[in-house]
Amino acid sequence: MTAPPAAPSPPATVAQVIACHGRLLRLRLADGSEMPARALRRDEAIVCGDEVSYGHDLQHGELRITRVLPRRTALYRSSARGEGELIAANLTLLVVVIAPVPQPDLFVLDRYLAAAHCAQLRALIVLNKSELDLGERDKVELAALEAAGYALLRCSARLGTGLSELTASLRGECALLVGQSGVGKSSLLAALIPGSIARVGELVRREEGRHTTTTARMYQLQDGGALIDSPGVRDFAPAIARLKPPAFGFIEIEHLAPQCRFADCRHLQEPDCAVRAAVAAGQLSARRYESYRRLQRLVRDLAQRPGR
Repeated sequence: MTAPPAAPSPPATVAQVIACHGRLLRLRLADGSEMPARALRRDEAIVCGDEVSYGHDLQHGELRITRVLPRRTALYRSSARGEGELIAANLTLLVVVIAPVPQPDLFVLDRYLAAAHCAQLRALIVLNKSELDLGERDKVELAALEAAGYALLRCSARLGTGLSELTASLRGECALLVGQSGVGKSSLLAALIPGSIARVGELVRREEGRHTTTTARMYQLQDGGALIDSPGVRDFAPAIARLKPPAFGFIEIEHLAPQCRFADCRHLQEPDCAVRAAVAAGQLSARRYESYRRLQRLVRDLAQRPGR
């Protein structure tokens, strides 16, 4: 006797995480609607950009995450104990915002760029408040980054200049917006996505008359793609386990390393080092090289933290 045909499987219930605060999440469903959701386990890391399957919790009127789908890409930072903390998933682009005011911390910028490269993400440096004067030293260093191959875009959220170029750079991307506190990320977001600050609601707080992001949130861009806004930072350290020695994500050093005498050259004191020779000849920014050395020391210090 022939067995009856199997009943068709129900359609997959897959959604994307667009906001998260601890175990409290917000999902964008396949039909474009948004629903609150909750992670099943406290120890499960779920972040903006994650794609998840879910079930319905009728008692609490929310969704429950049943599984996190495999991530195509992931960006991590180091915790105070040196452990990797997931920031966002399924990104294609990291947008690092700097400005003349506050004074750019180019060493933090370098660490973001290194983390992006090691995570196989493209990076875009955005100089906001471009109507303000940028110090000569910073101009030279940004020119060195451009010469190394990093994309740099100048714009002003206040004046509206450069925004069409920024919109074009974000089209079709899943981008994460990062930067120091005060560089104008929220102003850029409001210019790119009118009404976005008002829609954040409970995800922002007002401080000294300005909106300050307190958790990550993903927005759909009108011309296609998505932009994740993240809280401003004072410092940033890449997750040490995700960095790739010996270049640690510095693309200039990665390009020069094959010319070194030793294949395992750390570019510190080894003889016939092409990296140190490039610095001495003015072909590699001395500040970038110092930033590389600082990151090496940071990796060593974080690796020695208690509890690792």
